[in-house]
Amino acid sequence: MDAAMFENLREILKDACRLTRDRPVVAGVSGGADSLALLDALVSAGYKVIVAHLNHKLREEAQNDANAVERLAARMNLLSIIESVDVNAYARERTLSIEEAAREVRYRFLFAQARKYNAQAVAVGHTADDQVETVLMHFLQGAGLGGLKGMTYRTLLPAYDENIPLVRPLLNLWHEDTVVYCAMKRLHPQEDVTNSDLSYMRNRLRHLLIPVLESYNPRFREAIWRTSQVLAADHEVLTEIVDDAWNTALSESGSGYLAFDRDKFASFPVGIQRSLVRRACQSLCETWRDLDFDTVSRVTAFISAPDQASSMDLPHGLRLFVEEGIVYLAMKDADSPGRWPQASGEFLPVSVPGQVGLPGEWTLFSELWEIPALARERIQKNEDPFQVWLDADKLTGRLGLRSRRPGDRFEPYGMEGHTMKLSDFFINVKLPQRARETWPLLCLGDEIIWVPGYRPAHSYRVVESTRRLMYFKLTRSAE
Repeated sequence: MDAAMFENLREILKDACRLTRDRPVVAGVSGGADSLALLDALVSAGYKVIVAHLNHKLREEAQNDANAVERLAARMNLLSIIESVDVNAYARERTLSIEEAAREVRYRFLFAQARKYNAQAVAVGHTADDQVETVLMHFLQGAGLGGLKGMTYRTLLPAYDENIPLVRPLLNLWHEDTVVYCAMKRLHPQEDVTNSDLSYMRNRLRHLLIPVLESYNPRFREAIWRTSQVLAADHEVLTEIVDDAWNTALSESGSGYLAFDRDKFASFPVGIQRSLVRRACQSLCETWRDLDFDTVSRVTAFISAPDQASSMDLPHGLRLFVEEGIVYLAMKDADSPGRWPQASGEFLPVSVPGQVGLPGEWTLFSELWEIPALARERIQKNEDPFQVWLDADKLTGRLGLRSRRPGDRFEPYGMEGHTMKLSDFFINVKLPQRARETWPLLCLGDEIIWVPGYRPAHSYRVVESTRRLMYFKLTRSAE
């Protein structure tokens, strides 16, 4: 590594990685040439460094690597944290590949140390070689622009920490550069024999596929690296467009779910739709990093075709469904998304006047009206199905809110005293099935006298002879 290259690395640390010298950086140091070059470069540039090494217990000599890193940190007068995890056991427990498990436990360890020591970032020694291999893996898996752009100098990994970034200062250096750097600095890298194990996909790319591709283009690696840089710039432009589309189409978000306006979503070009799908899935399931093309296409086709099924199950516990022009993407264990009120099976007393709070910031307000002419005028002009006036003189008994019960019947307004199963009424008014179990019902004792959002009971309607009225309004505080 010549002086110009090192000076460029200093600029990358400052500008691209946005590191400062007032807080420490946790450096992931495996003991190989890449991580040793990273460590020495950080220290030489004047940054406070905490050395972190995780023994994956994948090979017998791994403890020797841990000892070597600990000794090096001591010679450099740096704090070191050395821990070990049985990656094989971790992979079996979670049905992960060894590569996936190793990545997960490594990042969990590094970010835990960053939080513990109030570090500004976690730094790892990924090089241009790693960038080429990453882009190739994404290409073989059918990734979009977000995958083909490869890794960036600075990024957030919310699955591990929402605030502390991961930085990769060596992305423009090749592994050969770090080997030369270590020789110049008299650093002694440890050789990881698993780097030649062809059971790992990344090693097969490195030792088998890339040499074949280089027989077609001797500068293949440089070509892929340059392509990743071009696509990264294009991705920045696309991200701005997707941000605008996201803000336009997103109608609601909550714990474990997102909701989009279907018409607005479907109005975007299919490329923007796919980007929205990827962002939505990854924001709800942060460990789902590699959405395949078929899954994304199924979702966009589902959203764009109103005559198809109303729901679809997706991997990683996600579910997609459409209700009243709104597309919901939700974790299966999420709080019930939707713009409707909910009630429990217990009878919740209602006093008049008064108010009763329900989940989701919904509130039932009640008043007594004793000017029937004014009430009739308001009733005639009312277009809000979540407010109702009832004959107060007929409401003698316990008033309360509850959800439906087995055997419930209802006497809808306009049916002249005839009752029907509440379940049939819900079907007739097309109440979304998910909402039926917890839909609030205003009751007089056991009798349902109003289904908010739909109709009052016929027997309790306001008639010419009504002199006193009770007014009820169910509203959401956001409204």
